[in-house]
Amino acid sequence: MLKTNIKKSTFPSTLPTNKMKTSVQSRITKNIVLLGLLSFAVIILYPLFWMLISSFKSYQEIYSNVWALPTEWKFENYSLAWSKGISSYFINSVYVTALTIILTVIIGSMAAFVISRYKNRWVDASLLFIIGGLMMNPQVALIPLFEILTITNLLDTHWALILTYVAYRLPLTIILIRAFFLTVPKELSESALMDGCTEFGIYWRIYLPISLPIVVTSVILTAYFAWNEFLFATVFINSSELKTIPSGLMVFRDALRTDWGVLLSGMVIATVPMIVLLIFLQKYLVRGLAEGSVKG
Repeated sequence: MLKTNIKKSTFPSTLPTNKMKTSVQSRITKNIVLLGLLSFAVIILYPLFWMLISSFKSYQEIYSNVWALPTEWKFENYSLAWSKGISSYFINSVYVTALTIILTVIIGSMAAFVISRYKNRWVDASLLFIIGGLMMNPQVALIPLFEILTITNLLDTHWALILTYVAYRLPLTIILIRAFFLTVPKELSESALMDGCTEFGIYWRIYLPISLPIVVTSVILTAYFAWNEFLFATVFINSSELKTIPSGLMVFRDALRTDWGVLLSGMVIATVPMIVLLIFLQKYLVRGLAEGSVKG
């Protein structure tokens, strides 16, 4: 009996110790994760910070004081960069990216609506075809696309980029939006049909407003691709006045071999729109990807 009492009396005293160990381990784990995230953030953000600071320096100061802040802030670098060609590249990129987003979201959401609403062998075959489009590497189709654009007289036009970008962004857009559309209750569309609403009305008045997070996610992903795409913009566009920012910066670099401050200013101008877009729409991006992946 004495041994039994001793064991019973000592057992509860081990519970606080186990809780303390667990809390210490969780704190250590959180600190390690936080340190890793901070290190990753510094690795990502510091090159952007250096580019921003160096864009206010003169050519000599960039080489003499690489890591220091500018002794004289040359804000005129941005006006020079804008007047020497960045303005036209910027406008071209806005035009191409905007049309790419509009066409991709409209076509992709309509296709996702049909694929999510109807079930037959043709719809299933279309879905498999779309999934296969996700596996197509853009570089593989470069030469066939060049030949097609040459035959259709679309080479060296903005439509050469817009149609190509739309074709490569549609598969992912359709898959993401379809995954969200599948979660919309059928009772909503059935009651809308009973009230005399058409299929397009159901798509426009019910499905699109409900799926705003995933649509915004598609907009962000499409904008990021179209704004930063380099290969097609370099191969399909020859005229300097039609070039977008990624390919235009190559021409800009050749024209400013002795003025790196102005060149870095042009790079900052090219970077700012996507950073601003991600800052203001990041919650929709995370929410849309999470809901689409879980509900799909």
